[in-house]
Amino acid sequence: MTVENLTYKSFGNRSILIEWPAIIDEKILNSVLNYKNAIKKNSIKVIVDIISTYNSLTIFYHTSIENIDSEMLTLKSIYNEQYSLKIAKNYLWKIPVCYDQKFGLDLEEISKKNGLPIDEIIGIHSRQIYTVYFIGFLPGFLYLGGLDEKLYFQRKSDPRLVVEKGAVGIGALQTGIYPQESAGGWNIIGNSPIQFFDRKNEQPCFAQAGDKVKFIPIDIKSHEEIFNLVAYKRYHIESEVVNA
Repeated sequence: MTVENLTYKSFGNRSILIEWPAIIDEKILNSVLNYKNAIKKNSIKVIVDIISTYNSLTIFYHTSIENIDSEMLTLKSIYNEQYSLKIAKNYLWKIPVCYDQKFGLDLEEISKKNGLPIDEIIGIHSRQIYTVYFIGFLPGFLYLGGLDEKLYFQRKSDPRLVVEKGAVGIGALQTGIYPQESAGGWNIIGNSPIQFFDRKNEQPCFAQAGDKVKFIPIDIKSHEEIFNLVAYKRYHIESEVVNA
């Protein structure tokens, strides 16, 4: 992909939006993250923050951008440097999930409409290795790509007013975990007892874009045990480096 494939737009007087083709693709994600690192390396003194999504970067500056065309040219000149940067260290996080129907509120509906036994849904969901594309709409909400197409299921037309903290859901082509109690329209298939966001930590969310996630099925008893360990800060998420 070349710089000509990207679009650059003014996004207010202190920010610039850069967009890739609007698809969920791991090659695009790697390009987004590498470009983000290259911009940070070259322009950190004038930039407040850079926010990445599946296919975009929004760059926020300390002050108003005096010459937008000149700044866009500077960004374009940085683009090719991403290929000489070392890829950041990423981790595979092993996340325990209880798929018991106490938590899997929408398993039966997905089973009927997708023509899959519930055990098969659980097996497919937990076998995959997912990629963290970005973190939002709640702090610590991991948007995960890599869902098997057999499990694709549209978001609810009438979202729930309350979704339990730790709920694991399917939203169209993605899967993710609610890091706190929230309203939400994803289809809930299980629950994880771990903490996904803690503002007291130096890194509030343990994962970052580019990391991998694998779900590890657990029973209700194990869910309760891990939940208690987390409450006393005695639980450590199992992980391994996938690149360095």
